[in-house]
Amino acid sequence: MQAENRMFDDFVKFVNGAAGTVAGMGREAEASARSRAREWIGGLDFVSRDEFEAVKAMAAAARDEADVLRARLDGLEAKSAGPVPTV
Repeated sequence: MQAENRMFDDFVKFVNGAAGTVAGMGREAEASARSRAREWIGGLDFVSRDEFEAVKAMAAAARDEADVLRARLDGLEAKSAGPVPTV
């Protein structure tokens, strides 16, 4: 009985060691994959969310300003298209 328990204990230690090794290899593979993905994405021309939002806000402000100027121009054109003075 004692020999069986010792053999079982050795087997459990072996399995625990193997499981720890496999888990460590998994963590290392994940870290490596993340690192490679960051390098690959870093080489592409992506913009950050903050930069995108800033450009989006500037475009909206430019559209608003263009609408104001268009309305002003329409008003000036309407004023100048009034009755033509005769000389």
